[in-house]
Amino acid sequence: MNPDATPSAAPEPTEPKKGPSNLRLRAIWGALAAVLLAGCTFGGPVSFAVFFAAVQAVILKEFYRITRASGMKPAFWLGIVVGVVIFLAINFAVGYAVYAKLFGWPTGWTIFPPLSALPQAVPGQAAGWLKACTAILSAPVWLGGALVLLVLLMLREILLWPNNGQPANNIGATITGLLYVSLPMAMLSVIAYGSGHFEPGRVFCLIFFVWAADTGAYFAGKNFGKHKLAPSISPGKTWEGWAGGAALTLLVGWAAGYFLPDIPLSHRLVAAGVVAVFGPLGDLAESMLKRSAGVKDSGTFLPGHGGLLDRFDAFLLVLPVLALLQALFQ
Repeated sequence: MNPDATPSAAPEPTEPKKGPSNLRLRAIWGALAAVLLAGCTFGGPVSFAVFFAAVQAVILKEFYRITRASGMKPAFWLGIVVGVVIFLAINFAVGYAVYAKLFGWPTGWTIFPPLSALPQAVPGQAAGWLKACTAILSAPVWLGGALVLLVLLMLREILLWPNNGQPANNIGATITGLLYVSLPMAMLSVIAYGSGHFEPGRVFCLIFFVWAADTGAYFAGKNFGKHKLAPSISPGKTWEGWAGGAALTLLVGWAAGYFLPDIPLSHRLVAAGVVAVFGPLGDLAESMLKRSAGVKDSGTFLPGHGGLLDRFDAFLLVLPVLALLQALFQ
């Protein structure tokens, strides 16, 4: 061994190849989601129905995931199937006139006709569609469906007892998911078909309102936020942030007239006001659910953004209020 020989330098450790930053990841997936959302919304009534039925199914799945983290065991697949049926049934019922023109079905009837009032001259198959649509809108069908669902849920708990935990909590979690996610998301169809025609611009306008509320709240809260809105649920939210979000939402509601001149200014401002008030409540409600279950994000469906429930939480309280106002004052 040569004592004068210098040992060869150890190779420098190579750094692992870095993936895209979180901000870049959010931007990429956010852009892809926005393109898909716009394409399916404006692609026509069929793509609209299929896309949002799938969206509400994923949101419902994420809600059940949160309840499972809380120790409950909802009827996962049964709830998702029923949620899709609820969404598509309401979509078909309120949009029947549009589907009738699209597929050549008979038209010229009111949205709540009795079965005896259906045209007698309508061919058998077409008359069947009319009767199906009328049945979907009838209270006995909804009541009967709710009772059948309750029986199925009870049967599930009986078969899985005692390995399935608390039966009442499991049944309650399953039904709560349908009331909290599926029914509110189905109100998107009521808004889209509120004028008797398919108007995807109404839905996209609502999405922009929610986006404006989130964006305004973020920047106003970051720069001026001092007074906590609900510190025990979401420490980062402030009253100043809420005010900034409300102001930007109302501003977007006014500016939307340049793109949707058919919607009166008063209607746009009322919708923006509903988003400004009930959107943050929907956000807080989801934050409360996640905090109670010890869950950070509702899911990982959108890398960098969390789950779809994290993106649509504001809609779940906004949509029922808007649908009710639209039904009362249209």
